[in-house]
Amino acid sequence: MVRLQKFLADAGIASRRAAEQIILEGRVRVNGRFVRLLGTKVDPDHDVVILDGKVIRARKKLYIALNKPPGCVCSHKDELNRPTIYQLLPKEWQIVNSVGRLDFNSEGLIFLTNDGQFALRLAHPRYGVRKKYIVTAEGRVEPAMLAEFTRGIFHGGEKLKAEKAFLISASKSRSVVELELSEGKNREVRRLFESQNFSVKRLQRVQIGKIKLGELKLGKWRTLTEPEIKTLLLES
Repeated sequence: MVRLQKFLADAGIASRRAAEQIILEGRVRVNGRFVRLLGTKVDPDHDVVILDGKVIRARKKLYIALNKPPGCVCSHKDELNRPTIYQLLPKEWQIVNSVGRLDFNSEGLIFLTNDGQFALRLAHPRYGVRKKYIVTAEGRVEPAMLAEFTRGIFHGGEKLKAEKAFLISASKSRSVVELELSEGKNREVRRLFESQNFSVKRLQRVQIGKIKLGELKLGKWRTLTEPEIKTLLLES
Protein backbone atom coordinates (compact mmCIF):
# COMPACT_ATOMS: atom_id res chain seq x y z
CA MET A 1 0.00 0.00 0.00
CA VAL A 2 1.25 3.49 -0.89
CA ARG A 3 -0.11 6.97 -0.38
CA LEU A 4 -2.24 8.16 -3.27
CA GLN A 5 -0.03 11.18 -3.97
CA LYS A 6 3.03 8.94 -4.19
CA PHE A 7 1.20 6.60 -6.56
CA LEU A 8 0.37 9.54 -8.85
CA ALA A 9 3.94 10.85 -8.67
CA ASP A 10 5.41 7.40 -9.39
CA ALA A 11 3.05 7.09 -12.38
CA GLY A 12 4.61 10.24 -13.83
CA ILE A 13 1.48 12.40 -13.43
CA ALA A 14 3.08 15.18 -11.38
CA SER A 15 5.45 15.84 -8.52
CA ARG A 16 4.24 14.59 -5.15
CA ARG A 17 3.32 18.10 -4.02
CA ALA A 18 1.45 18.81 -7.26
CA ALA A 19 -0.30 15.43 -6.89
CA GLU A 20 -1.52 16.51 -3.45
CA GLN A 21 -3.16 19.55 -5.00
CA ILE A 22 -4.79 17.37 -7.66
CA ILE A 23 -6.29 15.20 -4.89
CA LEU A 24 -7.53 18.21 -2.93
CA GLU A 25 -9.25 19.50 -6.08
CA GLY A 26 -11.34 16.31 -6.14
CA ARG A 27 -10.11 15.11 -9.51
CA VAL A 28 -9.18 11.58 -8.40
CA ARG A 29 -11.41 8.56 -7.93
CA VAL A 30 -10.33 5.31 -6.27
CA ASN A 31 -12.50 2.29 -7.02
CA GLY A 32 -15.27 4.59 -8.23
CA ARG A 33 -15.26 6.98 -5.26
CA PHE A 34 -13.86 10.51 -5.31
CA VAL A 35 -11.02 10.97 -2.83
CA ARG A 36 -9.91 14.26 -1.28
CA LEU A 37 -8.07 12.93 1.76
CA LEU A 38 -4.27 13.16 1.42
CA GLY A 39 -3.62 10.23 3.75
CA THR A 40 -5.52 7.82 1.49
CA LYS A 41 -3.55 4.69 0.60
CA VAL A 42 -3.99 2.54 -2.48
CA ASP A 43 -2.84 -0.89 -3.61
CA PRO A 44 -1.16 -0.33 -7.01
CA ASP A 45 -1.84 -3.93 -8.05
CA HIS A 46 -5.56 -4.05 -7.26
CA ASP A 47 -7.13 -0.61 -6.80
CA VAL A 48 -8.47 1.33 -9.80
CA VAL A 49 -7.29 4.95 -9.78
CA ILE A 50 -8.92 7.39 -12.20
CA LEU A 51 -7.78 10.98 -12.80
CA ASP A 52 -10.04 13.26 -14.85
CA GLY A 53 -11.77 10.20 -16.31
CA LYS A 54 -8.56 8.40 -17.28
CA VAL A 55 -7.32 5.22 -15.60
CA ILE A 56 -3.84 5.71 -14.12
CA ARG A 57 -1.60 2.66 -14.05
CA ALA A 58 1.51 2.19 -11.95
CA ARG A 59 4.63 2.78 -13.98
CA LYS A 60 6.99 -0.15 -14.20
CA LYS A 61 10.07 0.38 -12.07
CA LEU A 62 13.33 0.19 -13.99
CA TYR A 63 16.73 -0.52 -12.48
CA ILE A 64 19.61 -0.37 -14.95
CA ALA A 65 23.36 -0.86 -14.67
CA LEU A 66 25.35 0.90 -17.40
CA ASN A 67 29.04 0.91 -18.23
CA LYS A 68 29.43 4.61 -19.01
CA PRO A 69 32.01 5.40 -21.69
CA PRO A 70 34.25 8.46 -21.37
CA GLY A 71 33.19 11.38 -23.52
CA CYS A 72 29.53 11.61 -22.53
CA VAL A 73 27.52 13.34 -19.82
CA CYS A 74 24.97 12.05 -17.31
CA SER A 75 22.37 14.74 -18.09
CA HIS A 76 19.30 14.27 -20.29
CA LYS A 77 20.29 17.39 -22.22
CA ASP A 78 23.62 19.18 -22.53
CA GLU A 79 24.04 22.86 -23.35
CA LEU A 80 27.20 22.01 -25.31
CA ASN A 81 25.34 19.31 -27.26
CA ARG A 82 27.68 16.58 -26.03
CA PRO A 83 26.59 12.92 -26.15
CA THR A 84 24.60 11.71 -23.13
CA ILE A 85 24.31 8.32 -21.47
CA TYR A 86 20.58 8.31 -22.27
CA GLN A 87 21.38 7.93 -25.97
CA LEU A 88 22.69 4.47 -25.09
CA LEU A 89 19.27 3.33 -23.80
CA PRO A 90 16.05 2.36 -25.61
CA LYS A 91 13.86 5.39 -26.35
CA GLU A 92 11.04 4.09 -24.17
CA TRP A 93 13.40 4.11 -21.16
CA GLN A 94 14.08 7.84 -21.17
CA ILE A 95 11.98 8.11 -17.98
CA VAL A 96 14.96 7.01 -15.88
CA ASN A 97 17.53 9.23 -14.18
CA SER A 98 21.08 8.47 -13.16
CA VAL A 99 21.83 7.65 -9.54
CA GLY A 100 24.63 10.13 -8.96
CA ARG A 101 26.98 11.01 -11.79
CA LEU A 102 30.28 10.30 -13.41
CA ASP A 103 31.97 13.29 -15.03
CA PHE A 104 32.49 13.70 -18.78
CA ASN A 105 35.89 11.97 -18.93
CA SER A 106 35.18 9.25 -16.35
CA GLU A 107 33.85 5.79 -17.14
CA GLY A 108 32.41 2.75 -15.47
CA LEU A 109 29.44 1.56 -13.47
CA ILE A 110 26.43 3.83 -13.02
CA PHE A 111 22.84 3.00 -12.12
CA LEU A 112 19.74 4.52 -13.69
CA THR A 113 16.20 4.22 -12.35
CA ASN A 114 12.74 5.77 -12.18
CA ASP A 115 12.44 4.75 -8.53
CA GLY A 116 13.12 7.89 -6.52
CA GLN A 117 13.43 6.12 -3.18
CA PHE A 118 15.96 3.66 -4.58
CA ALA A 119 18.00 6.54 -6.02
CA LEU A 120 17.92 8.45 -2.73
CA ARG A 121 19.08 5.48 -0.66
CA LEU A 122 22.03 4.87 -2.96
CA ALA A 123 23.09 8.46 -3.60
CA HIS A 124 22.60 10.28 -0.30
CA PRO A 125 25.79 10.50 1.79
CA ARG A 126 24.01 9.53 5.02
CA TYR A 127 23.52 5.97 3.73
CA GLY A 128 27.24 5.57 2.99
CA VAL A 129 26.99 3.15 0.06
CA ARG A 130 30.59 2.45 -0.92
CA LYS A 131 31.91 2.83 -4.44
CA LYS A 132 35.17 1.43 -5.79
CA TYR A 133 37.34 3.13 -8.42
CA ILE A 134 40.44 2.25 -10.41
CA VAL A 135 42.56 5.34 -11.08
CA THR A 136 45.47 5.66 -13.48
CA ALA A 137 47.58 8.69 -12.55
CA GLU A 138 50.62 10.25 -14.17
CA GLY A 139 53.81 9.78 -12.13
CA ARG A 140 54.75 7.62 -9.16
CA VAL A 141 52.27 7.46 -6.29
CA GLU A 142 53.79 6.66 -2.91
CA PRO A 143 51.99 4.68 -0.16
CA ALA A 144 52.31 7.70 2.16
CA MET A 145 50.05 9.69 -0.17
CA LEU A 146 47.39 7.01 -0.02
CA ALA A 147 47.59 7.06 3.76
CA GLU A 148 46.80 10.78 3.55
CA PHE A 149 43.77 9.97 1.42
CA THR A 150 42.37 7.63 4.09
CA ARG A 151 43.01 10.17 6.86
CA GLY A 152 41.27 12.86 4.86
CA ILE A 153 42.40 15.95 2.95
CA PHE A 154 40.87 19.42 2.92
CA HIS A 155 40.41 20.73 -0.61
CA GLY A 156 38.20 23.58 -1.79
CA GLY A 157 36.73 24.00 1.68
CA GLU A 158 35.66 20.35 1.94
CA LYS A 159 37.12 17.30 3.58
CA LEU A 160 37.77 14.59 1.01
CA LYS A 161 38.34 11.08 2.28
CA ALA A 162 38.82 7.58 0.94
CA GLU A 163 37.67 4.66 3.08
CA LYS A 164 40.35 2.46 1.52
CA ALA A 165 43.29 3.10 -0.80
CA PHE A 166 45.44 0.41 -2.40
CA LEU A 167 48.43 0.80 -4.72
CA ILE A 168 48.11 -1.70 -7.58
CA SER A 169 51.26 -0.65 -9.44
CA ALA A 170 53.68 2.30 -9.66
CA SER A 171 56.45 3.45 -11.97
CA LYS A 172 58.08 6.77 -12.81
CA SER A 173 55.58 7.41 -15.60
CA ARG A 174 52.33 6.14 -14.12
CA SER A 175 50.57 4.56 -11.15
CA VAL A 176 47.39 2.54 -10.81
CA VAL A 177 45.41 2.95 -7.58
CA GLU A 178 42.24 1.37 -6.21
CA LEU A 179 40.10 3.68 -4.07
CA GLU A 180 36.92 3.04 -2.10
CA LEU A 181 34.70 6.00 -1.16
CA SER A 182 31.45 6.31 0.74
CA GLU A 183 30.30 9.92 0.23
CA GLY A 184 30.83 10.75 -3.43
CA LYS A 185 31.34 14.51 -3.27
CA ASN A 186 31.57 16.31 -6.61
CA ARG A 187 34.70 15.10 -8.51
CA GLU A 188 36.02 13.72 -5.21
CA VAL A 189 38.42 11.16 -6.69
CA ARG A 190 39.96 13.61 -9.13
CA ARG A 191 40.21 16.29 -6.43
CA LEU A 192 42.07 13.92 -4.10
CA PHE A 193 44.76 13.48 -6.73
CA GLU A 194 44.73 17.16 -7.75
CA SER A 195 45.38 18.11 -4.13
CA GLN A 196 48.70 16.23 -4.41
CA ASN A 197 49.49 17.68 -7.88
CA PHE A 198 48.82 14.42 -9.70
CA SER A 199 47.05 14.29 -13.06
CA VAL A 200 44.41 11.58 -13.51
CA LYS A 201 44.66 9.90 -16.90
CA ARG A 202 41.87 7.35 -16.46
CA LEU A 203 39.11 7.05 -13.89
CA GLN A 204 36.89 3.98 -13.85
CA ARG A 205 34.19 3.07 -11.32
CA VAL A 206 34.16 -0.69 -10.98
CA GLN A 207 31.78 -1.35 -8.08
CA ILE A 208 28.79 0.14 -6.23
CA GLY A 209 27.92 -1.61 -2.98
CA LYS A 210 28.28 -5.29 -3.74
CA ILE A 211 27.45 -4.88 -7.44
CA LYS A 212 30.52 -5.13 -9.68
CA LEU A 213 31.00 -3.88 -13.23
CA GLY A 214 32.10 -7.38 -14.18
CA GLU A 215 32.04 -8.26 -17.87
CA LEU A 216 29.63 -5.48 -18.88
CA LYS A 217 31.18 -3.90 -21.96
CA LEU A 218 31.77 -0.19 -22.40
CA GLY A 219 28.60 1.57 -23.52
CA LYS A 220 26.39 -1.43 -22.75
CA TRP A 221 23.69 -1.84 -20.10
CA ARG A 222 21.77 -4.54 -18.28
CA THR A 223 18.87 -4.59 -15.85
CA LEU A 224 19.57 -5.30 -12.19
CA THR A 225 18.15 -8.53 -10.81
CA GLU A 226 15.71 -8.62 -7.89
CA PRO A 227 18.38 -10.06 -5.54
CA GLU A 228 20.81 -7.28 -6.59
CA ILE A 229 18.20 -4.58 -5.90
CA LYS A 230 17.44 -6.05 -2.47
CA THR A 231 21.16 -6.31 -1.68
CA LEU A 232 21.71 -2.63 -2.54
CA LEU A 233 18.77 -1.52 -0.39
CA LEU A 234 19.97 -3.60 2.54
CA GLU A 235 23.41 -1.99 2.30
CA SER A 236 22.04 1.55 2.27
